[in-house]
Amino acid sequence: MNPQITNLIIILVMMQASKKIPFEDPNVLWGVRALYLLSNLAIVAIYFYVGMQIDKKKDRTVLKYVEPAAMGSTEEPKAVTTTVHAYDKQQLKSLYKSQLMGIGMMAVMHLYFKYTNPLLVQSIIPLKGAFEGNLVKVHLLGQAATGDLKRPWKANAGFMGAMQQGGGEIKTDKKSIEAAERAGRGGAKEE
Repeated sequence: MNPQITNLIIILVMMQASKKIPFEDPNVLWGVRALYLLSNLAIVAIYFYVGMQIDKKKDRTVLKYVEPAAMGSTEEPKAVTTTVHAYDKQQLKSLYKSQLMGIGMMAVMHLYFKYTNPLLVQSIIPLKGAFEGNLVKVHLLGQAATGDLKRPWKANAGFMGAMQQGGGEIKTDKKSIEAAERAGRGGAKEE
């Protein structure tokens, strides 16, 4: 089933369930906070293990692709030449950053605005999302990096994925790579 549909189902079910939970009781509230904290610690542990696996494999296979220009930018697409190891480390760094942003937003919503219901949903959705991520599928679950898991990976669907990629698609065909390298933007090896 599509991950967005399952996320929507989880959100709807958990929001209904959260209406029945007595968040006014301090013990219940601390329990939900502990669940949220445990969920985030599990995600960090998963990402840490994935990072160790990436470093252990140190795959030096060259990876060339054309990164689309940022949305609203007048720049040309950028040719990128890197290794699988460097690409995976960069993807892992963006996963950590995304997780920290989610924790920060949840902290503001819970501590400043006093919303408690989202704690329950955010204990489940990010953990589910971590296991649906390409890095975890390849390095933790042992799936082969072929088909949809072939690097470079497509941007996450949705608003944030479109904003990061500028709505464009990463291109790996030889013609696009050569055209971007001739345009003079990129081509330097990222390490």
